[in-house]
Amino acid sequence: MSCSKHCFILSLIVALSLSSINVCLATRRLVDTPAVPPPALTLPTIPSLPKATLPPLPFQPTLPKTTLPPLPSSPLPTLPTQPTLPKPTLPPLPSTQFPSQPTLPKATLPPLPTLPSTQVPTLPNPTLPSVPKVTLPPLPATPLPTIPTTVPSIPTIPTTIPAIPFISPPPSN
Repeated sequence: MSCSKHCFILSLIVALSLSSINVCLATRRLVDTPAVPPPALTLPTIPSLPKATLPPLPFQPTLPKTTLPPLPSSPLPTLPTQPTLPKPTLPPLPSTQFPSQPTLPKATLPPLPTLPSTQVPTLPNPTLPSVPKVTLPPLPATPLPTIPTTVPSIPTIPTTIPAIPFISPPPSN
């Protein structure tokens, strides 16, 4: 486990060191080259090709019309007629007489007993004590905070890349 970890770290260091050399050389070449605008690109003209003339198609002879022989006129065989079957009839259902239900006598309920009437005593209306009136002192006259109406300016993003000392070319003597 530790061997593979060390091999991975070693390969990572080697890869970074090799890539950093290439990057440094490439940046050095880019810095050394003067900034010259690229030349205007011109498209080459395409020469016109001669028109190709096709030869005429060869003459095709007309083929004679073929006629098919007539079909034999033999009568089709006749199918045998389907025999008629008698209509099935169901036997009649047996008629069984159900016994009639006996009639039950009507039941009469005894009358409900009456409750004795009782007088509910009325309660006197309670009187609530009066609450004394309370007056609040006046609020202090402090001014409300003011809300700013201007929007602060947003800092701008620089459009030029600052020079990095170790990438720039050495001063010429």
